[in-house]
Amino acid sequence: MLRNERRGVGIGWREVEDRLEEAAVTLRRLPNPPGSGPKGHGSSWPEYVHEAKHAYGYHTTRLRVVPSARDIARMEEAIAWLLFIRDPDDRRIVWMRAEGVRWRDVCVNAGCCRSTAHRRWSAALLTISKALKVKKKTEVTQSAGRKGGG
Repeated sequence: MLRNERRGVGIGWREVEDRLEEAAVTLRRLPNPPGSGPKGHGSSWPEYVHEAKHAYGYHTTRLRVVPSARDIARMEEAIAWLLFIRDPDDRRIVWMRAEGVRWRDVCVNAGCCRSTAHRRWSAALLTISKALKVKKKTEVTQSAGRKGGG
């Protein structure tokens, strides 16, 4: 949990950035079973075994840490924050940076220079932060109204 979230102050733009990066990591860690992707062109024949050791399951092991339900819930919440950003290009910039894409590639994809991309990215993070503060404030006033009205 983030510092400001624990204190109840709200969430700053740096915490928003951290949560989006955490969401991108969680999304990458989700299992992707064989056959779950697009089919494309392929064959229904089994793959040809090139070496005898591969026929008996001697493959390199891949350790994959599957995220917990809490991690997935936090990821879904952070991804929903992207809807506070009106411009889809700004959403794309924020998500690309959360995934760790270099600024140069972000600029090529967004079609703008680095300073413009950085300005749009920081403005979008501030937009999310302000929207979350307003949302939290309305939730607090609504819960206080329910407690006093009963």
